[in-house]
Formats: sequence, structure tokens, C-alpha cells
Amino acid sequence: MSNHQIAISSLPQALTYDEATEAIYRDELDWIEEKLRLGLSVLIECDKQLTLYLYKALRARLRRSNAEPRLRCRLISGHAGGEEEESALTANTTRMQRILRELQEVVFSGDNEQIIVLPHLDVLTTTTRSGLNMETREAATLFYENPDLVFLGFKDPSFELPKVIENVFAVRHALIGIPRDQLPTIILQREARKFGTETFNPFALYKYLSGVNAVRCRQILGHLAQRLDFDPAHPEATKAIYHEIRQMTLVSDCELPNVDLQRDLGGYNAVKDKIRSEILDLLLLKDRSQNPEQIKQIEQLVPKGMIFHGPPGTGKTYFAKAIATALDATLFIVSGPELKSKWVGDSEENLRRVFSQARKSAPSIIVFDELDSFASARGTYTGSGVEHSMVNQLLTEMDGFRKEELVFVVGTTNFLESLDTALLRPGRFELQIEIPYPQDDDRKAILDIYRKNFALQISDELLQIMVQKTGGFVDQKYGIRYSGDHLYAIMRGLKREILRRGNPSDIITEEDVDRILQQKQKKPVKLTAKEQRTIAVHEAGHALCAYVLPKCPTLEKVTISTGEDQVLGYVMQAVRENKYVITRAELVDDICVLLAGRLAEQLLIGDISVGSYDDLQRASEICRMMVEELGMGGEAIGLRTVAANTEHTAELGGPRRAISEHAAARIDQEIAQLLETQRQRTEQLLADYRTELQTLVDLLLEKKTLQLHELKDIFGGRTFKSS
Repeated sequence: MSNHQIAISSLPQALTYDEATEAIYRDELDWIEEKLRLGLSVLIECDKQLTLYLYKALRARLRRSNAEPRLRCRLISGHAGGEEEESALTANTTRMQRILRELQEVVFSGDNEQIIVLPHLDVLTTTTRSGLNMETREAATLFYENPDLVFLGFKDPSFELPKVIENVFAVRHALIGIPRDQLPTIILQREARKFGTETFNPFALYKYLSGVNAVRCRQILGHLAQRLDFDPAHPEATKAIYHEIRQMTLVSDCELPNVDLQRDLGGYNAVKDKIRSEILDLLLLKDRSQNPEQIKQIEQLVPKGMIFHGPPGTGKTYFAKAIATALDATLFIVSGPELKSKWVGDSEENLRRVFSQARKSAPSIIVFDELDSFASARGTYTGSGVEHSMVNQLLTEMDGFRKEELVFVVGTTNFLESLDTALLRPGRFELQIEIPYPQDDDRKAILDIYRKNFALQISDELLQIMVQKTGGFVDQKYGIRYSGDHLYAIMRGLKREILRRGNPSDIITEEDVDRILQQKQKKPVKLTAKEQRTIAVHEAGHALCAYVLPKCPTLEKVTISTGEDQVLGYVMQAVRENKYVITRAELVDDICVLLAGRLAEQLLIGDISVGSYDDLQRASEICRMMVEELGMGGEAIGLRTVAANTEHTAELGGPRRAISEHAAARIDQEIAQLLETQRQRTEQLLADYRTELQTLVDLLLEKKTLQLHELKDIFGGRTFKSS
């Protein structure tokens, strides 16, 4: 059936729950009947609510007079008979015992011309933390006593059966949700008139009802009977009905977020464009399409799994909420570590339960926060091994999606490279979007949103200053820059300051901003004039070489005002444009920048400080890598790799031959020569631009922080970078 308007007069006028079950699942019921008549035991996975109606439909089919043979059904339910009573404490145990008695009776009766129906397998197969309980063990034994018996069992989607019980059933079939083409068969005329006068599009309802069963669907639609019929003059009434249906399909563990992709998320235009083009625009086209073939094609194209990766605090989960809002989808945020359990089978059951709830609340988005906590590459697990089973269960659930189901899975991680490669193949988490630290325009947009939300009196000029002040590192030692979370914390701090003053109309000043930025310090760092000059000279050396050398990344700013005792100053450079192909010329320029701080101290102060420790380590490591791993040393080593590489060793099938002492000495000589050459080059560079270096030091001591344009002024507007 195509996705177009249908005549309301063609719809049924009344339906019982039994008729609705027959209408939706007719083909599946015929298929199950065929298997039962062939003597195959069948396990049906469905909602508990549907079990009774499916059983009644199958029983009627098996009893039909025109069918051969006519089969009887024996229901094993464990219901108490007569006046038998049971206490709340012993109710489950008593039912299990009654089920076992009934099962034992039919197994040893010798009557094989009947179907044994087990509607409560979850009660029968309740397990302990350590394995099967005694009743389940006894039931498993009975199942295998008479191989000629045919069983019909019902299983809840969120419940796992022990393998010994599941293997009794030769055929398994899942009845989850409603097939799209069958939905119009259970919508009544009076219900359709809430959405149109003569015709209506039933598939606008489908995205809210795709995950519920036929009986639940009829219950939801039955609530529309008292609503007013459709009036073209009041389209808001129809929207209210859709909203009511949306509320009735929610489950307790989900939320309906309200995050607008454009209004509530500042900056990140490239990320937003990708989300629109890859997901939102395609789904909008699907909703508007009248072509069934085009709809099927779109359903195959839309990625159902995506990964947001990037540093902490950049808004990965927030983007997922914005997608959910755009789709009117429910959101399930699942913490990866919270899913894991030390008990066998619990972690997988937690995953099944999440996916079952998401299907019932479709359209929905499941967000696995910290996906790498349980889905890291196989072979790297250090725990109990439960992660391997969880990855397999996750893949099973994702592969089981119907194309028309609007259930999306989002994983967030700070370490994309650590994820299991099986998750990243097409059809699973095939859409991978990086959410990096915000750039200048992004930070300005984010700060502007919070300025409006908190009603802060911040001028545009001060907002631009805040953008500049947050362009550096929150923690330079670990490379942590300002993220969206940091900006949010700053604006909250400013709002608290205004509330303490008691005057909401107070204007925020630059001093207020500086005070908030420095509040995270445990105690202020106090430097002597001599220490300040040494730091200024050191950072000026780095900055000058970063500005002058043509092959190193562009300098963005230099500061000696960090307020931290571990990082007293730093030079910030832009992210290298060519991330994947780095040349030898670029590496030696990087070495020069690292050496420039120490050599500037030697040139202008006549002494050196301990502040070059980290710089020298990094410069030495680059030289070692160039000589030992990249074949970028001198002629003494040549095009030879001498560093141990376990990955390639495994590929080539043998360990690396140990190098001789003579070869090791030549390697050390090459590394020392490379460092010495770049030291001489850096010394000459600083000597050539000594005047500019001294001017840079003086300005740093005065202003504490300098931007790129101020260095450009020092050099009279001259630029050195090659294109």
C-alpha cells in the first residue's frame, strides 16, 4: 500500500481486539500454523499483552473443520483451580509447581496429537544469578523426554530464555510492532475523521505506532473517539491529537527533549549541515513523498546508527537531543558503564530491555554515552569479558531493525579509534561525525546564546573579548581547550555574580569575566619580575619562530598570563591543515619552535632555565621518530626502519633482528646531528630577528597576551607562511 491519501469510507466501522490481531498478523499466523502442522515446535517473541490473542487465533486455525488434521491445543498456564488460594510470598513458586505438574502430565500421557501451549515461559524459566534454578532444570528435562511432542511457546522481547529451553523450539518468529502496510486495516472510520473529512493519510500516524502491537494500537486509537472531527480551519486540533498519541506511546525511562538544532546549539555549522543532509532532509522528503518506491529507497539510505566523537564537553549528547527534537522522537540516554554487570547475562538483558522500550516508543533515539566503555576493539578487554557479549548483543539488536522503523542508535565517545571495527561497518554505526573544540565563530555563537538565555548585560565588544580569552587552553599540560561546557560554566558564574549584587540590570565588565576565569585556581601564582621576564623571553622565542618559519602551523596567540603553576605561559598554534601528510620540512620547523624558547633565554638573558624540559623531550622524540621510524635521518642510516613495531612484526611473521652496538651508535649520532643542525638554524633565526624578539618580549610583559595581528605589526605586516 502506498503512502497516499485513502478513502475514509473504505475503513472498517468496528473492530474487536481479536479482529485487529487477525488483520495485522494474518500472514504470520498462517506461517506459524503451517509449521505447527508440520510437527515443528514454534517460539513466538511478542509483547505479553498480545499472547492471549495470538493463542486464540492459532487455536481457531488448528481447529478448523476444513483443515487436516484438526489439532487440539493444551494450555499449560498453572492457574489455580477451584477454591485454591495462594499467598503473595508463594504465588510464583506455586504457579511454577503447578506448571511443572501439568507439563509432567502431558509429557507422560502418551497423547502426541495435541499442541502444548506455554504462554508463561518467563515464569517457568526464571534463573538465579549463578544459573538455572531447580524448577527450570526440571522443566528442561521434561521438554526432552518426549521428542514427538509439539510445543508453542511465547517469549517477551526483553527476557532471555536459557539456551537449553530455547533449543526445544525448532522455529522462532518475532512479532514486534506493526507492519506499515497493515496499519490502515485497524483504523476505524470515526477515528480517521479526526485527521480528514473524506480522505486521510494513515502513514502520518505510523511513525508513532510502528513499535506497538495491534491490541495496544487499538487501545490508543480508541481514545480518539471523543475528539472533534477534523476542521481545516483549526489544524492545531490535529497537532494536539498527534501529541496525545505521542504521550501515550512513551515509556517511563525515556524523555521528549526540546532542543532546537539552530536556536539552542551555537556554531558548528558544518556539523549541523551534515546532520540535515544525511538524516533530517531525507526523512522530511520521505514524509512528503507520494511514491512508494522512493519511500523504500529513502528508508534504505537513512543511517540508523551514528557516532558523535570528539573531546569531552563539546555537546555530543546535546546534538543527539536536537535530532530527537526534530524527529519528535523519544530519547533514551544510556550510560555505557551502567549497562555492565558482573552477573552472567545481565548486561545483555539490559541491552535487550533498552531496545525493546525504544521500539515501543518509536520514533526514538538510543544514546549510548561512553560507547567505548563496553564496545572497545575485541582483544583489548581487560575485565571479565562481558564486553564481548555486549558488543555481540548490540550488533544483534541493530541488525534486527525493520527498515521502516524509526529507531536510531547514537554512540558518543572521546576515543573513536578504540571502538570495535565491527560497529563501524556500513549498516551499523556508519555515520561518524566529529564534534571538535569550538572555534572562534562557534564560541561567539555559544556565548551569545547563553547571554540571551541568562539575560546578561554583556556588550558585543566584551563578548568578542571573551571569545579571545577562551581561545586558549583550560589545561595546557593535557591539551584541554575551552569547550561548550566550559563556556556554559563561565556564563553561569557571571549570572551568579549578578544575582549576588541584587541588580539584574548590572553591566558585566571585563574584570568580572577575568575573575570568573580565574576562580578555578586553588591559589594565585605570584611571580617575581625576574621570573616574569624569563617566561616572556622563553615564550617570545617560541612565538617568533612559529611566526617566521614557513612550514609550521600558523600562530594564533602567545600568553604569559595562565594563572597556573604548572604552565606559566604558552604559544597556541592553529591545527595543522594537512593532518595526514606531514613532510620533513614541517617536522624540522616544529623542532625549531620547540628549541627556540631555551635558545632565546640564552640569547637575551645569558642563562637558561628548567622551563625547557618538556620542549627538549618533545624535540628529541621527533628527531628519534624521524631517524628510527620514518627514514628521514642522514646517509648513515638511510632508508631503514629500526624501531620495534609489534603490529608489523605480527604481520610479517617474525621478531625484529636486534641491531648491533655499532648501528645503535650510528642512530644516536644521527639523532644528535639532527638536533644540532636545527639548534644552529634556530640560533641564527633568533639572531637575525633579535630586534623583533626584544620588542615581542617587551609587549608580552606589558599586555601579557598577544594575538596574531599584533605579531604581524611587529614585523611591519610581513608574513612568512607559504601556501
